[in-house]
Amino acid sequence: MKSLKITLSAIAISSVSTIAVAAADFNNQVFKQGIDQIFSGIPEKEAPGCSVGVIEKGVIIHRAGYGIANLEHDIPLDDNTIFRMASISKQFTAMSVHLMAEDGIIDLDEDIRTYLPDLIDYGQKVTIRAMLGHYSGMGDYDLIAASYEGEKIEGGISLKSAAGGPFRLGNEDYVTIKEFYELVKKVKLKHVPGTTYEYSNLAYFLFSMLVEERTGLTLRQYAQDRIFTPLQMKNTLFVDDGNEIIKMRATGYAKTDDGRYQTDMTNLFMVGDGGLHTSINDFIKWDQNFYTPKLGKDPTKLMNYFTTPPSDWKFEEPPYANGQNVEEIDGRKAFTHSGGWLGTSTFYMRFPDEQFSVVTLCNDVDQTPSEHSRAIAKLFFELRDKK
Repeated sequence: MKSLKITLSAIAISSVSTIAVAAADFNNQVFKQGIDQIFSGIPEKEAPGCSVGVIEKGVIIHRAGYGIANLEHDIPLDDNTIFRMASISKQFTAMSVHLMAEDGIIDLDEDIRTYLPDLIDYGQKVTIRAMLGHYSGMGDYDLIAASYEGEKIEGGISLKSAAGGPFRLGNEDYVTIKEFYELVKKVKLKHVPGTTYEYSNLAYFLFSMLVEERTGLTLRQYAQDRIFTPLQMKNTLFVDDGNEIIKMRATGYAKTDDGRYQTDMTNLFMVGDGGLHTSINDFIKWDQNFYTPKLGKDPTKLMNYFTTPPSDWKFEEPPYANGQNVEEIDGRKAFTHSGGWLGTSTFYMRFPDEQFSVVTLCNDVDQTPSEHSRAIAKLFFELRDKK
């Protein structure tokens, strides 16, 4: 950043806590103040906001909450607040798929219909590997409610709501996981496999069904046994029950046209494409597993697979490695992914060569965690390079 003109009175954020700095001569106070300034537009006690974690070489150099987790009870956000992660969940789903492949119960290059034969006959092979990399030809949620708002999409399903109108994906209409699977089974491919990149939530939802078919466990149970327990992520889970009480969970919010906040929470609880709930403190354990792998029979080998895009196809989008976009940011290799769905907006970026990461989790859809995270990374590298 070009300017760090910050006064303490302008950045007084009550829920900030910081830990020791990885490098003794790194000016952590200036860094902390700079981050506070990035989030200074969030009214401390009046609005939802974001929780933030910054990690360098295994050390948390900043973690904080900016704003309110629950406006009805004036509960502040902090590093223990549980957030719905939306599409950042895909990393954990992809890891579950790779763990099954390592166990030999699936083959990544096999047709998905080999394991889920009730799926519509696509007329050609659709591999698990292609689904992991979003080049399987599968489409997205719009194909489930293809007549929503009068728009008709070729190959989609014109699903109706209980009242007879177009089905609305979000928090208006409801469908169970089983009912949703029955719908996804019927959806045709949007493209010929391997010809284009098409981000597909449907593909990652199908992975949750793949886990059930091949292990007899739900994705929630399997991830708990194979990922969360080994990493000691005690406050992390896939939430597949809409009636469940999740302690410390942030309520999601969105602004109305007159500028007031209203609750904005989903009533759809399919998992795989989303559904993961976690906190800053728990997510940091996932982040560190990239550097000191603990999962699987051969953790280092598994991690090498996991951080490698499943295809060398050259599309317009950045390479996609199992729930991670592989980018170059200011000349540095980075893995990134965003998440957003009804009252939640999230972003995770990791610079492997520097072992530096930022995770920003927001319960206000008007927040831009990707911009916040990139600003934090820019500030960090500018301060570090001045040493």
